[in-house]
Amino acid sequence: MNCTNCGEKLTQDAIFCNLCGVEQNPTYAFQPDVNSNLVGFSNRINDPAFARYVKNTYLWSAIFSVLLAIAAIVGCYIVGEISPEMSNPDSLYIGIGIGSMFFVIAFFQIIGRKRTKTWDGIIEDKAIKKKKQRENYGSNDYHYVNYLEYTVVIRSDHGKLYEISAINDDTMYNYYNIGDKVRHHAGLNSFEKFDKSRDTFIPCNACASLNDIKDDYCSRCKCPLLK
Repeated sequence: MNCTNCGEKLTQDAIFCNLCGVEQNPTYAFQPDVNSNLVGFSNRINDPAFARYVKNTYLWSAIFSVLLAIAAIVGCYIVGEISPEMSNPDSLYIGIGIGSMFFVIAFFQIIGRKRTKTWDGIIEDKAIKKKKQRENYGSNDYHYVNYLEYTVVIRSDHGKLYEISAINDDTMYNYYNIGDKVRHHAGLNSFEKFDKSRDTFIPCNACASLNDIKDDYCSRCKCPLLK
């Protein structure tokens, strides 16, 4: 079947659109999985809490960009009034330009999330790389800091490669094993592992908080854990 709002192709039992998040069956009442053996992709992804979380993410991104834009415009205006080196309206124009940049960044972030789709894939590789990062303490005062970059490589069912990377944090690196089947969830931009039967913790697919595998809901955002 197709989404009643955007026309995205959906499975026959879909409750929410994977692309736009619009509910397809208003009479649906979420029922948690019973006696789950922690193997398989969870139908809890259809819980309305996830659609609300995605919409709130869009809202807060927009609000944050507005606040940054206002701060940039007001700050540049004040600088133009008190600074002998730059006066208004030139300083104000710079503030408007910076504020517009924040709007554009938020816009593309929201559009990027809305365009994501649900797809399945396989953990193809994992890697640990030793890297260096320059830290500056002044114009001529700096040194290099060593760090580890943990990377998990995922090949989608369409053959495209994706990476999950973290610096000095091996949590997700150890969570996934080569050969694991995973599902990328649209809007959330997070991955669900197919087989969780050997795990002691489970990451929330909404806010990414780590929870005990025995829990049913995220301790932070209260969204259902996908198991």
